[in-house]
Formats: sequence, structure tokens, C-alpha cells
Amino acid sequence: MKVLLAACTAALIATSGTATATAQPLVPAADRDVRFVADGTITYGTVHVPAHRPGTRLPAALLIPGSGPTDRDGNEPGLAPATLRLIAETLGDDGVMTLRFDKYGTGKTGLGRYQDDPSRLDMESFTRQAGVAYATLRAQPEADSRAMLIVGHSEGGLQALLVARQEHPAAIALLAPQDLRLLDLLKLQISEQIDAALAAGALTAAEAEANKSGLTRVIAQFRDGAQPDYTGMTADLVTFLQQAIFSSVNARFVRSDDAIYPPDVARTVHTRAMVTCGTADTQVPCWTTAPLLAALPTPEPRVLPGIDHFLHTAGTPAGEQVLAPAVRQALREFWP
Repeated sequence: MKVLLAACTAALIATSGTATATAQPLVPAADRDVRFVADGTITYGTVHVPAHRPGTRLPAALLIPGSGPTDRDGNEPGLAPATLRLIAETLGDDGVMTLRFDKYGTGKTGLGRYQDDPSRLDMESFTRQAGVAYATLRAQPEADSRAMLIVGHSEGGLQALLVARQEHPAAIALLAPQDLRLLDLLKLQISEQIDAALAAGALTAAEAEANKSGLTRVIAQFRDGAQPDYTGMTADLVTFLQQAIFSSVNARFVRSDDAIYPPDVARTVHTRAMVTCGTADTQVPCWTTAPLLAALPTPEPRVLPGIDHFLHTAGTPAGEQVLAPAVRQALREFWP
């Protein structure tokens, strides 16, 4: 028996020594630029590959930004919280590779084929672009095509649902996602701003009421295809609606986004789905998420106390480049 144990011990030592001698060094973490063509436009992005053993296939996540001119890092003119870059770093720390990209109208991609007429852009344009991004990530040499994830922030959460309906990833993570029709969400956000202005004495009660009733009216008119009537509304609100929402450049996109009720899309997505909401989020408050959660076949809700829409701890300046610990933890607990 002693001879047998000694032989076994010697064999284990020899095996261990051989494994140590032949172990391959880690491939260091790295970012690389990629580009792909969507609808005739070259789209530019960044693939982040975490440290890994040579030949290892990694879980891979497509990151989709929120509304407006938000680039691959999650930044827009005058505001640079780097939300998507920080999400990429968080996932990378857990061994998940990522692709983030400059959508139309942002970063190196710009407007591409829509340069001469941006008014042709609609929701489907951005969904097709994100779908090609997903295929590009899946084709990367390190990506495990059986372990694909889509992460969408804000409006990107709705885009994540739309892409997932087509591509069937292993999971989706919807971070403070758009969960109402676009103009219903806009009405909610503006109404809260009107209430805050009234409380601060910046509006009279009559002005606040005129703005709210006027907002309801112009949304209904826009949806009916009629010209919005801004009568009685304050000048600053009229200017915002005319330039940012109902302008000739934006009208097609707004109409195409507003036509989508996110829970209707959610019913068609049969995959693991985490939905986060922050209790300090005034743009997509937690109480609006119930229909979306009810529509998802396998929802995994995460209520994040004290987290705002930028995925910051409440009170953090909007442009500070930091991801709240609660958000990092939610991602790590969900995936992989």
C-alpha cells in the first residue's frame, strides 16, 4: 500500500509539473477598432477583448446606446459620462468581450448615406445597424456564438429587444430601458419638469396647466398626422418641441419610435432578460416598468436603490465617468 501511495504521489507531482511547464501565458486584454457596413454606411466601433487563454471562446456582449447623438462610449456633445465604455470595462473584468459602436449621427460613423437627408432616418434604420453590429461581434475569432448577450441602455433597451427578436441571443440586459411609447414617455418626463418649475416658482399655475394640456394636444395631433397647435404654451417648451421632437428632420424617427409599444416586442423575445430600474431615475421611473416585466417570458427585475438614469448613485454629476457599484453588481450577478 505504501509503495502504491508513493507511486501515485510521484505521478501527481510529475503531472502537475508538466502542466505548469506547458501552460500557455494569458493573451493580455486589448481594444481593437472594427468597422462594418450597414445599409451602405461604414460604421465604426470598438471590440474589447479581456485577458484570456489562447484559443478560448469568450462570452460576447453587444452594447447599444441610448437616445440622441450618443456615441460608442455613451457620450454626447456636452455630456460625457462614458456609460458604455464603463459597462464594457465591467463586463471585461468578468471575462466578457464586448462591441460598442458609433450609431448614425455620432462619432466616426456620422450620418453616412443619410448625410444629404437626415430626415430619412427611422427606428428601423438603427435596428438594422445594430443587427449588423451583432453579427460582426458574433464573427469575432474570440467570440462564443452560443453565449451572446445584448446590453441596451435607455432607448438602447428597446433596440436590444428589437435586435433580440431577430437574432435570439442567450440573454439581454435592459438597463433603465424605454418601456413606454416614445411620446408617452416624453409627456411623463416633461410633465414632471413642469411640476418642478411650478414648485420652484418659475411657472404660474395657469402656465403649468396650459403647458400640460397643450402637450397632450400636440402629441395627439402629431399622432393623427395633423399640424401641432402650440397655442397657449410657454415659448421655451414650444421651442423644444419644434426643434427637438416635431421638426422635419426628426419627425420620421419620432413617429417610427412612437409606433412601438415595448411590451409588445417583449412578448416575442424568448430569452433570459434582466431589467433594471433605479429608484432615483426621473426619466424612466420604476413604476413604469410593470407592463414590460409582465410581457417578458423570463424577466429578472433588478430594482437599484438610489440609482439615476445615468447609472450613477443619486447626486453624482451627470458627466462624471463612474458606474454605480449596484449597477456593476447587477451585471456580474446576471452574466455570465
